Amino acid sequence: MTMTMERQPDFAAMRTAMVASQLRTNAVSDARVVGAMATVPREAFVDAAKAPFAYRDDLVALGGGRSLNLPIATGRLLTEARLRLSDRVLLIGAATGYTAAVLAELVASVVAVEVDPALVAQARTILGRNERIAIVEAPLERGHAEGGPYDVMIIDGAVEHLPNALVAQVRPNGRIVGGINDKGVTRLASGRRSDGGFAMIDFADINCCLLPGFAQPARFTF
Repeated sequence: MTMTMERQPDFAAMRTAMVASQLRTNAVSDARVVGAMATVPREAFVDAAKAPFAYRDDLVALGGGRSLNLPIATGRLLTEARLRLSDRVLLIGAATGYTAAVLAELVASVVAVEVDPALVAQARTILGRNERIAIVEAPLERGHAEGGPYDVMIIDGAVEHLPNALVAQVRPNGRIVGGINDKGVTRLASGRRSDGGFAMIDFADINCCLLPGFAQPARFTF
């Protein structure tokens, strides 16, 4: 009887290919971001059956209507955030913890907010004890004001509306980057909080995952 062994995917080669074909060719120009994404194993943050698809230029379903964001979307957001080693970051949409793990390679601390209890449990299991990361179970739109003010807020997905109370958790002149969902079309945008107000400017038309809890408030009509 002849026995055959199933060949395991070469995840290291997949990470290298992701960097070469998705990140470097699409304006992910921060060497620190590229290095972190080339190191953190995306396959560890999805179910084993979906691990071979972790490095594709596509969403990876996580269950409950949630997805792991595209590598290019996350990479562009982290690049646009212009992260510093001293930054305290609020991450909205932690999912299973992948982006939090990448951020932990780049900044001083990360408060990662996730509303789905199952995803929170996965993130805590996968990440283990990491002194730079705190996983907070809470509605995404509420953030975590107790840990603020933050230097940077990263919304790792697309939202229709950004509540003022969430923006207020970022210090004046702090950076905010995230996806914008405009009638089903997603774009990446960035801005800075100021004492006088806040606005985000689109910088890339890139597909990204949709986050719950950020529906545009209904407007009254007469």
